[in-house]
Amino acid sequence: MKAMILAAGKGERLRPLTLHTPKPLVRAAGVPLIEYHVRALAAAGFRELLINHAWLGQQIEDYLGDGARFGLSIQYSAEGEPLETGGGIFRALPRLGDQPFLVVNGDIFTDYPFAELRRPLAGLAHLVLVDNPAHHPQGDFCLQQGRLGDPLDGQASLTYSGIAVLSPRLFDGCQAGAFKLAPLLRRAMASGRVSGERFAGRWVDVGTHERLADVEQLLAGER
Repeated sequence: MKAMILAAGKGERLRPLTLHTPKPLVRAAGVPLIEYHVRALAAAGFRELLINHAWLGQQIEDYLGDGARFGLSIQYSAEGEPLETGGGIFRALPRLGDQPFLVVNGDIFTDYPFAELRRPLAGLAHLVLVDNPAHHPQGDFCLQQGRLGDPLDGQASLTYSGIAVLSPRLFDGCQAGAFKLAPLLRRAMASGRVSGERFAGRWVDVGTHERLADVEQLLAGER
């Protein structure tokens, strides 16, 4: 199974750190955020990795190189224009092949065991969900008997973690350009073709200085 790290965001809420540094290279405990993913994916048995980038993306390529020092083969998908999540993945599909692949947001910090996702995919997508963080209390989807859907009145919801396994067939009928991933997922959910799981381990959406400080605290506790 191949893996893709989404690393094209500008990280505007992390300014001034991201004025001259792409968000995935912002450091926590002295290590770029994206490197935690790269090392975890390698340890989980992944060998082929694709990373998309836009804002200051050449710095990401310069830092990670071809991936050999991590035991990986890394390719890059440079985006000259904002493509959003769906458009960015669609552009990369020719290099991801015709089999399901793992996708992980480059701006999260987690200890999710990626090796658990290296298994056959039933349906079009499998999403990892987490308990709703304080900054996203309404959540995204409901999880019932392993299937995902939009929450109805009174149903408990969970938040999409930014970790998923996707089938290339999820993108059937899409056209090149900028588009969101969520409508594709909801279309597949309507036909019962999206599975999910709840992850109760460490997870931080590193979107602000405060949440970056949270990651620093987590890592300080390991020393």
